[in-house]
Amino acid sequence: MRLFAAVLPPAEAVEELYRAVVPVRALPGAVNLRWTARESWHYTLAFLGEVDEELLPELYRRMERAAHRTDPFPLRVHGVGRFDGRALWAGAAGGLDTLRLLAERADAAARRSGVPMEEHRRYTAHLTLARSRVPADLTPYTAALDGFEGMHWEADELSLVRSRLPVDGVPGEQPRYDVVRAWPLGR
Repeated sequence: MRLFAAVLPPAEAVEELYRAVVPVRALPGAVNLRWTARESWHYTLAFLGEVDEELLPELYRRMERAAHRTDPFPLRVHGVGRFDGRALWAGAAGGLDTLRLLAERADAAARRSGVPMEEHRRYTAHLTLARSRVPADLTPYTAALDGFEGMHWEADELSLVRSRLPVDGVPGEQPRYDVVRAWPLGR
């Protein structure tokens, strides 16, 4: 299974962000971007890649431990940014130190379970809104969303999500994400 650990925003926060993104998708050139479906919006904590099924029981135990060792924390969608003209994203505000700690714990849980992880790098909280196959000037889109301040909510769950990649050559095909397991934070 292709997996990642994530914090999922509540439906109200997703809807609020969606309303802000709709007019941005109508800007000139926006049709050249691959916009992510709002149902798939999440804050990735750790990307695990393909995970062998025999590792899952240990991975579940360690992810549960990571969740239980981390208290719930305040969060909100906040601001916008871009990665190298290839990805447009919404940021986060609130308990970012706790979010980073949870990301480190999810990464460590995967490593200790035997999942071969990529090189560890500093965590940047982001929720991907759109991607470009070629470097693009994303300035009009970041400018249009600049100053976005989402509602406050409490992150209270760590989710392990399965990613099913889109079928090549199918126009408009989007990745599909299914929550495999979720654990409450704290307790």
